[in-house]
Amino acid sequence: MSRLRIFPQDRPDSPALSTSDQAEIARELAKIGVGFEQWQAAQPVKPGDTPETIMAAYRADIERITVERGFKTVDVVSIAPDNPQRETMRSKFLDEHYHKEDEVRFFVAGSGLFTLHVEPNVYEIKCEQGDLISVPDSTLHWFDMGPEPSFVAIRFFTEPDGWVGYFTGTDIAQQFPRYERGQAG
Repeated sequence: MSRLRIFPQDRPDSPALSTSDQAEIARELAKIGVGFEQWQAAQPVKPGDTPETIMAAYRADIERITVERGFKTVDVVSIAPDNPQRETMRSKFLDEHYHKEDEVRFFVAGSGLFTLHVEPNVYEIKCEQGDLISVPDSTLHWFDMGPEPSFVAIRFFTEPDGWVGYFTGTDIAQQFPRYERGQAG
């Protein structure tokens, strides 16, 4: 189940809000300019399906958001728990960073933990199947796919180099829960 927890940035052990209500998640995130939607597949899809099959199942929503936002590239990424590069992939975006374009991800299957640092708070969003999150460019955040990553996501890009992470060098991400059993689940 999708979930939003909002922490004061100096209280990583005490969320001021914790909700799994989709409408409340969308309302709270909209206050900081973050988009959150739920999409339904037009046809059944599952991990292992081809990118073409996955994109066909969500074609109407993909076309709508691509036109609205001016995205030039859309792709599908799939990461399984047995991926030999999972530790390297997980560590890549665990530290606080930002991008020079919006980070827009739709979870076809599986889950991941986006954590946004928008002073004076930290917003932890567990995204699962059916969730689309749109993090505005320059928003400080980190992403945790967990120690056994398992997700299929559709990614949207405006520019080919837009997904470069610019790291802040702070240790704030290490102060907040990771996506592991008993901490973020």
